[in-house]
Amino acid sequence: MSDKRQRARVQGSWAKQLPKQPRPTGAVANNQPTRNVNPEPNSWGSGPQNTPKTFEFHQPTKQVRGVPPVKVIELRLLPGFIPPEEADWMFSKLLAELPWSQKTNYRQGDAYEEPRLTCWFGELPYTYARSTLAANTQWHPSLLTLRGAVEQASGCGFNSLLCNLYRDGHDSIGWHSDDEASLGHRPTIASLSLGDTRVFGVRKQPPPEENGDYTYVEQIRVPLSHGTLLVMDGAMQDDWQHQVAKEYHDRGPRINLTFRTMYPEPEGHRPGTKLRFTNQS
Repeated sequence: MSDKRQRARVQGSWAKQLPKQPRPTGAVANNQPTRNVNPEPNSWGSGPQNTPKTFEFHQPTKQVRGVPPVKVIELRLLPGFIPPEEADWMFSKLLAELPWSQKTNYRQGDAYEEPRLTCWFGELPYTYARSTLAANTQWHPSLLTLRGAVEQASGCGFNSLLCNLYRDGHDSIGWHSDDEASLGHRPTIASLSLGDTRVFGVRKQPPPEENGDYTYVEQIRVPLSHGTLLVMDGAMQDDWQHQVAKEYHDRGPRINLTFRTMYPEPEGHRPGTKLRFTNQS
């Protein structure tokens, strides 16, 4: 094989031979000691560094934007919170005995029917989407039992409950945050699922400079199965939105019980007003 076709295998590819080095001159030619040009890998950076000049840090003259404090976002998932047989019995009882109805909401002055059924329990009314669910202190006995179990598991007391019935895969709830003023600052909401599995979607609120563009925000999808308890607290309602999207294949009915704590509306706020909290740790 000719010299022109000689090759050496280097890391899985063929490489030409290195060109011949010129004859050394100066100190090397006079047999003077030289430093190791290619030290062993384990010695890289361990000896004195031949740096042209020393780097010096100078305090910036322009004001640096402060780093926002870290917000604690907590999403706790407890699959199998209610055993399957008990969950089956509870689902059938609540499906048959709760006072389900379809709420009418308003968007930009137009009325629309919620794509699900609801009922409300609590000493205070609950306003969202510009319509109000009246106060209802007649708690179903099974709901009182469930409330006690959820309070023990979450470590939080609740005085109200919004029940949602998704009749099939076409029933849904759109992107939203539970941040009405009546829920207080950083509320804890415990959501118990009974019935068929639905996907609970969560997405991050975009920063102000994105002007409400959700294209590249972080998203999470959590399947909520029969008997699962999900607890949202921390800055969850400040910085994230959630939804249960429509599904276009067969889904059976699902009941979602969302335990929460309600407070009288702050003075000067219209019922259902959302409060936004920013730059809070």
